[in-house]
This record gives sequence, structure tokens and C-alpha cells, in this order.
Amino acid sequence: MTIEPSQPIGVFDSGLGGLTVLQSLRARLPSEGFLYFADTRHLPYGDKPESFIQARAQHISATLAERGCKAIVIACNTATAAAAESIRARLAIPVIALEPAIKPAAALTRNGILGVLATTRTLTSRRFAQLVKSHAPNATIIAQACPGLAETIEAEGPGSAKVETLLDAYVRPLASAKADVVVLGCTHYPWVKAGIARRLLPETAMVDTGEAVARQLGRRLKEENILGGGHGQLRFAASGDAIQVGATLARLCGIRASVESWAI
Repeated sequence: MTIEPSQPIGVFDSGLGGLTVLQSLRARLPSEGFLYFADTRHLPYGDKPESFIQARAQHISATLAERGCKAIVIACNTATAAAAESIRARLAIPVIALEPAIKPAAALTRNGILGVLATTRTLTSRRFAQLVKSHAPNATIIAQACPGLAETIEAEGPGSAKVETLLDAYVRPLASAKADVVVLGCTHYPWVKAGIARRLLPETAMVDTGEAVARQLGRRLKEENILGGGHGQLRFAASGDAIQVGATLARLCGIRASVESWAI
């Protein structure tokens, strides 16, 4: 199969949290075209069985490849933990995944206490345990699961009263533990970065992985000689209510676009 530089890059998440990654991708690779798929019919992934997430992520990745994507970005920490390795084994195109930024967080900490905000499934995954073992074996890890936060950010907006209540519950334990670096381990959480910061100790650093993923994607496209050619085109598709996804797109990041409805 011949891959052309003009083909789009497929990006997917359970919802629209991956837009925070898409922003980094477009900023670094403005000549690329992107096809973003939001699996909103199954939002959130974070508390679903690993077997379901793996099968779903494999199916979405295969569909994006079949529809002409030259590379896949898994813009979801939970899907990465469950399915990245199996997706790479099945596809002949570059597959870029993201994971909680434990390595850079370990390099930044001064007191050895790292806070991690993520979904339940991410924090209980083998991949997360391996990251900690490899990059922060001597650190104290305050792993805070955040059930309900991702879908509430989408449904009610980053500044909603319910989001504020959830942030109180999930962020304050990290401040109490005196974490001096906090990892945003879900792509939805950068939308509420300011609210998280208000609840942490002064000068606490926060890290996510959007920029690192963009750099890695650029390297892989260059290696495969398929860099550029998409002319900045942008398409959106969703498994759930396309009209609702379009409204959320506009509310979260000011993008006004038609959203394709995919029955997959």
C-alpha cells in the first residue's frame, strides 16, 4: 500500500479531550491535514473494562486507516494503556500514543512527590506501573483517580459548578501531600488547568504530553517520507450525536465545523 503525504492524520479519543493534543499537533505541523474522531457514544473510557477499551481502540484505528489516514495518534491515555501495542502490531502505518508524563515530572520534582490526575483505568494499568518503575522508582506517587471529570468537562463546560466540585475533591489531596509536580494524565484536564492550579501549592509545576506527541509525530512522518501535504485541512467525525459534538467543539475551543456521523 502506497502512502501519500497528502493523506490525513487520524486522531481519536473517547470524546473531545484529545482536542488539546490536536492543538499541539496543528501548531507544530500546520501543513498536515487531520481527521479527528470522537467516540462520544462510549464516553468515558476511564471506568470501562480494559478488554472493551482495547477492542474499541483497535476498531477505531483500523477504520481510520481504511479511510485513508497515513498515521494514527491515540489522543487518549486510557486507550494508549489498553491498546497501543496491539494497534501497532495490526497496522502498517505510524501509530503515535501518549501516556502520563512521568519521566519529565520525575526530572522536575524537587521533593520527590509527584501527583498524577488520571482516569481509574489509566492508573490501574500495567503501562502506568511500568512508567513509574522505569522513570520514578524512588518518587512518592500520589495517584488520584478522577471519575466523572472528563465527561463533566464536556457536558457542562470547564467552568461549571460541578467541575469545580470535582476539582475540589480530586486536586486538594495532591496539595495536602505537598506534591510539587502534577501530571495531567487525561487529555481533558488541560481544559481545567487554571482551576487545578488554583488548588495546588504555589509554584507547583504541571506537565502534560501534547507537545511531546507532536514532536514524535513529526519525527515519524519525516522518517517515513510522508511529512506535509495536507494543507491544514481539518475534519471531524463522531460516533455519538454529531450536532452535540459540533456545539461542544464551538464551546470548548471556538471551532465551528460540521461533524460527520460514523456508525462504527
